[in-house]
Amino acid sequence: MDSSVIQRKKVAVIGGGLVGSLQACFLAKRNFQIDVYEAREDPRVADFTRGRSINLALSHRGRQALKAVGLEDQIVSQGIPMRARMIHSLSGKKSAVPYGTKSQYILSVSRENLNKDLLTAAEKYPSVKMHFNHKLLKCNPEEGMITVLGSDKVPKDVTCDLIVGCDGAYSTVRSHLMKKPRFDYSQQYIPHGYMELTIPPKNGDYAMEPNYLHIWPRNTFMMIALPNMSKSFTCTLFMPFDEFDKLLTSNDVIDFFQKYFPDAIPLIGEKLLVQDFFLLPAQPMISVKCSSFHFQSHCVLLGDAAHAIVPFFGQGMNAGFEDCLVFDELMDKFNNDLSLCLPAFSRLRIPDSHAISDLSMYNYIEVSFSRIRYHEAVQRWHWQKKAIYKALLLLGSLIAISSTYLLMHYLTLEYKTCFPTKAMDFLEQIYLISR
Repeated sequence: MDSSVIQRKKVAVIGGGLVGSLQACFLAKRNFQIDVYEAREDPRVADFTRGRSINLALSHRGRQALKAVGLEDQIVSQGIPMRARMIHSLSGKKSAVPYGTKSQYILSVSRENLNKDLLTAAEKYPSVKMHFNHKLLKCNPEEGMITVLGSDKVPKDVTCDLIVGCDGAYSTVRSHLMKKPRFDYSQQYIPHGYMELTIPPKNGDYAMEPNYLHIWPRNTFMMIALPNMSKSFTCTLFMPFDEFDKLLTSNDVIDFFQKYFPDAIPLIGEKLLVQDFFLLPAQPMISVKCSSFHFQSHCVLLGDAAHAIVPFFGQGMNAGFEDCLVFDELMDKFNNDLSLCLPAFSRLRIPDSHAISDLSMYNYIEVSFSRIRYHEAVQRWHWQKKAIYKALLLLGSLIAISSTYLLMHYLTLEYKTCFPTKAMDFLEQIYLISR
């Protein structure tokens, strides 16, 4: 395709979040004219209140996408490597469970800072223009037109060659595609919600070991903590809404943590714990599946707009970043021909996105150290689960509860490649909680 023709191609990216800003970088490298429309204000100038920032786990998949646009080193330098899980038992005992080899780790990064860096990187391209406080009202891909509402409150029609929906789990672009024939869509809310808490620095340093994903597994709920560059930890409490609803007063919260997370109270501090707990209500978690991810050669969905997943261990961002990388690889393959690239993208990514949704439900975390396709990881999960269950049935009647950990450790060595199973995580929790 002639470069002058590419120069005239106009793309409207809906959503200036992580995936939208990264996709703008990829498309700008191909000399498309990019307009990014974001309903919120610019996060680089907005005054965000404390407690609203979330930490994310950046894996190999996400880093590969960042590397392709020259941003990997910059982002990695601002993250904290987590080389293992640190499991906190009810008694306060801590046990490290490595992810894989010593060279493998997941990176803890600030979502807010990452978004700012990606927006700044996208704006460095002269062909990219950002439009904050612009809400999408209508999307008409057949005619190549969108209608946006800016801060002047006057609807504006914009024509473009391609509409890229990167506007999250409650995507407006997707809602318009849902009206098209043969578009499949399903969503599922899980009974759990999540809440962000903070462990502040202690004497100017980390209050816990920094290079770990800290996990407090407690039957039907759990808490995790990821390290920050500021020497603090961002904690996330996952729990059924029914349990959140029982904690109505400061005393309720303190009593609850004293019962289930006693070692976390001195780390957080009672005053800050209560303050953060009542700062915002528990947030819901939704899983979204749809098909297809595109409409003709005029519209495509990426990231959460195509496949929102429950946010256990951060695979949502990494899968969204990989969408951008796969789309770019297909643009190479088909020489920027959108009529070929878009349907190929749907064919390739739909089985993987459905698979990562299922993996997230299974509480998977270690699809992180390779770019094996997600549906292949599910096949491995089924094989490993059968192997472990057979071993447990064979040996379970011969061992006492005190030796469960030895069996689990042996199975870990035998079967723990980059894809441990929910069954294995369950064994870890049973043993550690019993301690």
